[in-house]
Formats: sequence, C-alpha cells, structure tokens
Amino acid sequence: MRLHRNICFAVIDGLMLIFNEGQYADKVIQQLLKRDKRWGARDRAFVAETTYDIVRWKRLYAEIADVKEPFDRDNIWRMFAVWATLKGIKLPDWPYFENTPTRKIKGRFDELSKIRKFKESIPDWMDELGEKELGNEVWTKEISALNEQADVILRVNTLKTTKEKLQAILFDLDIETDFIPNYPDALKLKERANVFQTEAFKDGHFEVQDASSQLVAKFLNVEPGMRVVDACAGAGGKALHLAALMENKGQVIALDIYGNKLNELKRRAKRNGVFNVETRAIDSTKVIKKLYDTADRVLIDAPCSGLGVLRRNPDAKWKLQPEFIDKIKKTQQEILQQYSRMVKSGGQMVYATCSILPSENQDQVKAFLASEAGEDFTFVKDEKLLAHITGFDGFYMALLQKK
Repeated sequence: MRLHRNICFAVIDGLMLIFNEGQYADKVIQQLLKRDKRWGARDRAFVAETTYDIVRWKRLYAEIADVKEPFDRDNIWRMFAVWATLKGIKLPDWPYFENTPTRKIKGRFDELSKIRKFKESIPDWMDELGEKELGNEVWTKEISALNEQADVILRVNTLKTTKEKLQAILFDLDIETDFIPNYPDALKLKERANVFQTEAFKDGHFEVQDASSQLVAKFLNVEPGMRVVDACAGAGGKALHLAALMENKGQVIALDIYGNKLNELKRRAKRNGVFNVETRAIDSTKVIKKLYDTADRVLIDAPCSGLGVLRRNPDAKWKLQPEFIDKIKKTQQEILQQYSRMVKSGGQMVYATCSILPSENQDQVKAFLASEAGEDFTFVKDEKLLAHITGFDGFYMALLQKK
C-alpha cells in the first residue's frame, strides 16, 4: 500500500480534533470525508478506518512512540508511523517519518503485548474495573473482542419488505450479505459499504442496528394492538423495531429527555412507514405520571457506561471516567423506580443496557426487586450478551412481570 499525502493529512487533522479537543470520532470522520470530492471509496475507507484504528489503539501507540498527551502534530505523526509500521506499510520519504525506529517499534510492541492494559489499549481504571466485575479470564476475552472492528448489521423493516427480498436488492448493487442464525430480522454485510446511499435505505427497507440490539425489542413480547412505552427512546432504533413487531397496530409511546432525538425518530418513522409511534419529551414528571398503570409493556433501555459498544465507539474508552459510572448507576436505579410505575397489572417490563458490567445490570435488577417499588414485580428471565461469545455488541436485558 502506498500512502498519499493529502489523505494522511486528513487523518492527522482528525486525530488532533479527537485527542486534543475532545470531539467525537464519528462526527470528525463525517466532516473529513467531505473534504475532497475527488476521493474514491478506497480513499474514504482509508481515512475512516485509519482514524478509528489509531483512536482505538491510542494508549498502545503513544507508549510505543514514547509521546504523552496533550499530543502536538509531531507526536501524532509518530503514532501514525507506529500504526503504519505495525501494519507492514512502507513509510515514504517524508520529513515526518525521519529516523522512525522500525525495528524498535516491533520489539516494543511484542514487549507491551504481554501487559493487558497496553495490549488492549485501555485506561488503568477500566482494566481494574473489568477484572473486578467479570473476573480475569472473562474480562481478558471480552476486552479483546471489544477491540475488534464491528460488523455492519442491518435490521430488515418487515413492514416494507422481507429479508430475502432485501438481500436480493442489495446483491444487485454488489453489496453481499449473510443471514445470521437466531437473528430473524438481521443481515450482515460481508464487506463494509455505504448502505445509506442506497434507494433501499431511502425507502425505509432497513435500519443499521447491531444484532445484539435487535434482540431487545423481541425480549419484550409485544403483540399487535398493545400499548407499549419505550421510556428512553433516544433516536428510536428500538421503537421502530417494536412498531414493526406490532405490525403498526396499537401504540408505541416513545419518551426521552432530549426532544432533538425524538425529532430524529419522527423522521426515521416516516421513512420506515411507521405510524403507530407517538413521541413525548419528558419535560416534567407529569409526562411519566400521566402514564402510571397504563402500559401493557415498558422498555427501559437505560443510559449506561456503553462498555458493551466500544467496538463502534472506540473513543469512549478515553472519554469515559469512573465517576460517570458511579453517577449513571444512581440514575439507572432512579429510572427503574419511577418508570416501572407505568406498567399496568399483568404487564411486563424489560430493563436493558449496552453495558457488560454486572453492577449496571443484574445488580440493578436485584436492587429494584428488593425495593418497595419492585415488590409488585417478579423476575421472569434475563440474558447476558458478551461480545467474545456472540461476536456482536455486549448487552444485557431482564424481563420482569407486574403481578
């Protein structure tokens, strides 16, 4: 592979923004890809994948390059040289790569690969927390899996098409996909492609949604005609899935504290041909109180550390702080206490997170069931999805029934 100057410059500029200004990697990459209209698909893929790669392995590459934060431009070129050397890419004769110690880089990599926090490129506190909560063996396998690049998974919109039809349409566009056993609405791309440019996407035939995330709506046992509340709906990936499972019959009430996310859900619902979703911003406690004892089903896809989705958000490793996890655990329990009151007698509730930590998952459910608010509920079942076992995102979901 030959490195091209303007494309490498884009990567360096992007890393400066992500590492030094705290900007989100996905937003930065979106901007970078608009930089040069002459770039082809291969150039754009190089910019996106190389940027994500260096973000993912920041700690390891910085240690090998012997540079410390805040990184100046030369530091980031040194990290880039480490990345290229480890990928077996010949460094061009550019001033940024003068005196790059290629052999030393490989030796240092072998040395640091014996220490998990460097090998997996994670902060000390995260390594300690993962081992404490999951045990040494499981954490070692899990963090390794969470450092792999995520597959692109589509969720077929069954209101508009079938899995077989969508697979055929994409095949005609040279986008090959596989079915995934036990994931009834999922198609996995064999190679990464910009599926958002396809007519099939614009016509609402699919959404991009990880396979683990696709299991959550199914776990809620919804049926057409029910009243369902998605209590932390965000931009609505799971609300849209619930609507499809309910065949557009009944009502899905999508709640969130962020009105702008619900506006995005409205746009997506229109594209998906979904018309049984109603959005309500939680701007006061009245919004929840009005729904007490009215819902057949309630989904609480709770805010969490996001440790299960590091494959698609590698910069979260550097943004996340231990204090945030302590704080979010309090929020999770408060949400359970309040939002559970929307379930009517005989109804069901799912508590879900995209975290792999028992303290955000099983422990929260146990604490809820032991509380006064939880006395009316019985535990039905739960599912712990770990990336190193499924090959997809880490997730947790628990089903509870109101007496």
